[in-house]
Amino acid sequence: MGGGYASIPGVPIVPEPRNLNPDAPSSSSDEWKDKGAAVSVRREVDANGKTVMKSVKKGVRDFSFGRVLGEGSYSTVFLATDRQTLKEYAIKVLEKRHIIKERKIKYVNIEKDTLNRLTEHPGIVRLYYTFQDENSLYYVLDLCTGGELLGVLKKTGTFDEECTRFFGAQILDSIEYMHSRGVIHRDLKPENVLLDDQLHVKITDFGTARLLTDPRAPPKPPGQESSQRGKEQDDNRAASFVGTAEYVSPELLTNKNACKASDLWAFGCIIYQLLAGRPPFKAGSEYLTFQKIVNLDYEFPSGFPPAARDLVERCLVLDPAQRLAIEHIKNHDFFTGQQFGKMLWRSKAPRLRPFRTANAHF
Repeated sequence: MGGGYASIPGVPIVPEPRNLNPDAPSSSSDEWKDKGAAVSVRREVDANGKTVMKSVKKGVRDFSFGRVLGEGSYSTVFLATDRQTLKEYAIKVLEKRHIIKERKIKYVNIEKDTLNRLTEHPGIVRLYYTFQDENSLYYVLDLCTGGELLGVLKKTGTFDEECTRFFGAQILDSIEYMHSRGVIHRDLKPENVLLDDQLHVKITDFGTARLLTDPRAPPKPPGQESSQRGKEQDDNRAASFVGTAEYVSPELLTNKNACKASDLWAFGCIIYQLLAGRPPFKAGSEYLTFQKIVNLDYEFPSGFPPAARDLVERCLVLDPAQRLAIEHIKNHDFFTGQQFGKMLWRSKAPRLRPFRTANAHF
């Protein structure tokens, strides 16, 4: 999508099934219902009172499509309701023709594979079903009614330290989980942080993620293991730019090699932006922005909180090996008194307030 999805008004729209080949015969209604249907498992109680597991198929006809939530270069996100359970979802509809034309198949598959791996954390947008028709792919995702973190930030201008600490803690907790499952996001930014109805964080947009070997997965046969290692090395050498200019790490610019610490560089940029209202590295063009990044050319606004400044400075370090590790960030003075883990996700989001200081010039 290129930045989560924004809550924008729109008329109710239902995606129409179309063939990639205009001369091909259209499917019957029965074929249409089963085409690409995803299978999920649901617990039910049978006539004898016993709990049984029942497979559930989902397809386009199982959902009522509403307004557009957001649009990207090759996808549209709709508000949708499950006709049986009445639960609301966000359904991302990806146009096959455009995906093929723009050679985006790799990124679509990466996003699906990543979301299927990251299923056990409240800070990651959940993928419930995937299915397809002749024209489109469909991803049924968590509905995040709070919109993008960037949109909320723009309304207040800045966040105070309490808000920044809360959102920062949830983002960090989510990064820690991603890394524990062998996932490097590579495009963390406020647009890719969504908020649910409780203003809790949900990370999204994994199309450019790098998948490492999952530490929890059973060991693979020797041949497959070396193949996976080769894929990771090929990814390191890829010449294409990955990420967003203002948040990209210097190592990705200098040798195209993203690592887990690259996400922590982006985390430092986000902490800075939540308090300052703008990213630390910003110039008139991508090239000039990149020059600022590799030269570590940024300044703090006057009145920037000292503890937050120290944290940002320890994250925005050119050598990724010298950046603060996640455990050290959690123990940093800025997060003094902040809970992590399950208690963090049970806590109520603070009231949204802008950062105020008598000497601040934002």
